[in-house]
Amino acid sequence: MPKGSEELTNARKAEIVDACASLYEKMGYQEITIRDIGEKTSFTRTSIYNYFQTKEEIFLALLQREYEAWSTDLDALSRSGPGAGTFADTLAATLEKRICMLKLTSMNLYDMEGNSRMENLISFKQAYGSAADAVLRCLAVYCPHMTEKGRQEFRYLFFPFLFGVYPYTNATEKQKEAMDRAHIRSVCYSVRELVRLFVTRLLQSIGF
Repeated sequence: MPKGSEELTNARKAEIVDACASLYEKMGYQEITIRDIGEKTSFTRTSIYNYFQTKEEIFLALLQREYEAWSTDLDALSRSGPGAGTFADTLAATLEKRICMLKLTSMNLYDMEGNSRMENLISFKQAYGSAADAVLRCLAVYCPHMTEKGRQEFRYLFFPFLFGVYPYTNATEKQKEAMDRAHIRSVCYSVRELVRLFVTRLLQSIGF
């Protein structure tokens, strides 16, 4: 780690993650290299290795940031109370803003976790766990009569569901053409619509 203040270190890490996020909006995960990321920062490409050892660590930091932002939104949701609308719709609205999180979770999680140092993986898992806990706090507010068992059932069904949201809501033109030519009828849902539908049905199955 280079000499300097913790503030400078965090600022440089954030700049690297910002560069990665910008590239990911236009390029595929496999296409992006550390050289590409370095060219979008204000310091030398080789300096990146002072902060991240692999490309996967940079992406994992981006995903961690996404989960932290989602946790902040969920905490705000739990404080607003059920008067803000139905739980299904308000939860879906928080995920509508987290397209990058859903994309990374569904498509690149194994690579990121497999090629990151343990300390970075632990830091990410803590952010993931905080988001899961925030969902449970929201359930306690919006569904106060739900049992602890019911909340845990919701958690262990809802989070695996998130792995499939991005592919089902962001099909490429090539994928759409293949579906048409295979004569498979597909229904197009937005992130908000799909999450709202799933959460509504999930709550009904649990008894709410």
